[in-house]
Amino acid sequence: MPASDIDRLQRSFYARNTLTVAREMLGQRLVRKLGAHRIAGRIVEVEAYVGEGDTACHAARGRTARNAVMFGPAGHAYVYFIYGMHHCFNVVTEQEGYAAAVLVRALEPLEGLGSMRRHRGGRDGVELTNGPAKLCSALAIDRALNGADLVTSEEAWLERDALVGESDIAEGPRIGVHGDERAQTVPWRFWVAGNPYVSGR
Repeated sequence: MPASDIDRLQRSFYARNTLTVAREMLGQRLVRKLGAHRIAGRIVEVEAYVGEGDTACHAARGRTARNAVMFGPAGHAYVYFIYGMHHCFNVVTEQEGYAAAVLVRALEPLEGLGSMRRHRGGRDGVELTNGPAKLCSALAIDRALNGADLVTSEEAWLERDALVGESDIAEGPRIGVHGDERAQTVPWRFWVAGNPYVSGR
């Protein structure tokens, strides 16, 4: 059954300040549809990447074939491949032409745990989705979803779920980023405090 317009996050949610979107993505549900089956998890950790002035952002050197989706409309998936083995899932934010996105770093599994375990080679518990590459593997997310419109796609989208209060949101520097001192120190990583699925513990 298609996600209802009531539950699915709409374009207006994504087309805002990236740091605001990142914080408000916490607690929302990332859904992956494979045939008739749903696999889903609650977002518990994210990182924001904001414009060409952010030297840790893929857009820092301008538009390329790899990062073109980041310059497009908000609400699209930006999926990239790293280290020759891992995928990472991001959501494009802000206005068209301004390259910004939020990386989903960790999920709390909610639906389709059997499928997640199979995709992760039998791993279980926090090892299912406590990292950006792990969650992509668990949800069968790869480059085929790069550019997918999360507002209309029936393969992947975000739904409204739990509200995370400001007192439950922790923040700090992004993990493993390159770039200048600012890029390595800005507190643009946000997570649900105390959640066991957070990757950067």
